Amino acid sequence: MKNSNILIIDDNKSILSALELLLHPLCNEVLTSSNPNQIPFLLETKRFDAILLDMNYSAGITTGNEGLYWLKRILEYDTSSSVIMITAYGDVELAVRAIREGAVDFVLKPWDNSKLLATINAAVQLRNSRREVKTLKEREQNLKAAVKKERPIIIGQSQRFREVLDLVDKVAKTDANVLLTGENGTGKEVIAREIHLQSLRSNEVMVNVDIGSLSETLFESELFGHVKGAFTDAREDRAGKFELAKGSTLFLDEIANISLPLQAKLLVVLQNREVVRVGSNKKTPVDIRLICATNSNIQAMVNEGKFREDLLYRINTIQIEIPPLRERIEDIPLLAAFFLEIYTAKYKKQGLRFSHALLDKMTRYDWPGNVRELQHSIEKAVILSEGNTLAPDHFLFSGTRQKTTSRIQTLEEMEQQMIEASIRQNSGNMSAVASQLGITRQTLYNKIKKYGL
Repeated sequence: MKNSNILIIDDNKSILSALELLLHPLCNEVLTSSNPNQIPFLLETKRFDAILLDMNYSAGITTGNEGLYWLKRILEYDTSSSVIMITAYGDVELAVRAIREGAVDFVLKPWDNSKLLATINAAVQLRNSRREVKTLKEREQNLKAAVKKERPIIIGQSQRFREVLDLVDKVAKTDANVLLTGENGTGKEVIAREIHLQSLRSNEVMVNVDIGSLSETLFESELFGHVKGAFTDAREDRAGKFELAKGSTLFLDEIANISLPLQAKLLVVLQNREVVRVGSNKKTPVDIRLICATNSNIQAMVNEGKFREDLLYRINTIQIEIPPLRERIEDIPLLAAFFLEIYTAKYKKQGLRFSHALLDKMTRYDWPGNVRELQHSIEKAVILSEGNTLAPDHFLFSGTRQKTTSRIQTLEEMEQQMIEASIRQNSGNMSAVASQLGITRQTLYNKIKKYGL
């Protein structure tokens, strides 16, 4: 009971004084009131672990209807409340009725102190159990609502990417906090999931939070939870992502988007390994493994005073930089083949293949959107395809930057690019293309066949 908050409502001030004197040394806080009309206000301002409620308040009234009315109001506010009715000897039958309507027990006047303390302690334990059950149900609902993703397929044989996977193998079995950095679309969430699946917490589902999608006002509630009445729309107690990730991994994407005041609050949670729900003063221990990700230069943000250096130290025990696709040229054909297999099956277009010209152009393209851009480009090409071969004109390479290279192009490469450009400019009108290039239509068709256009 030492961490519990107790509320006592009774019109007899002598009873209030006696109970406060008895309970104060044993509880965190004891609040008393002789006016039941204050109950709504008190419930809005604090969470109580047990409530002692008298049955009658008006002089000469012994029906107990007032107590039953306020019992109903309390349970409407919070169904997990532990309410103990205070009653006289003649009201036992009425007290039993109160239990049927939701009270957890009743106390007879005058009471035995040891029995009273046992009753209150049991009520507090019941309240805690109800809260735990509710949190577990919320967690279960959260996990069921999460997308049931299969183990991510990691594709890549390039030296840069193998270095990333080697580092993942080394850190996964530890509980070290990991910071994943890299451009948008490089696969930071895939790597985070792989770290989790190789960890000792893999039996639990990883909890994801997209920091970029949270407003300043929702940040604390989403991460730390809230109690009913903490703010206008807080209609019930709710566990935050830290509590839901208990025993598992918490993945905070776009960590650099947090404002400085909220960075300070996150730092306190990570230092103390405990959260306090919004509107509450109760500390809840959290056991999580933290993985964060960002596409920002977070060290530059520290230098500019936009990100706390002490928070950076907390989140990047290990930092893993995910290379952009343009630095993984060897992986492009592998990834392209993987996505082609997925989307030809999805859209029932089996038999589609890449032309040699397209594969060559894919490896020379910069892919500013990285793996995500490659994936979306292939899906779009498969949807719009009509033949059996995907060619460069199925992709929107024009108007986007090509990968720069110091290598001198061959005459054949230059000729291929000229033909591709002319076909685009003339919208596939081969007569116009042949005329523009100064060759016959038959020569043009021979070269299209040669280059796989």
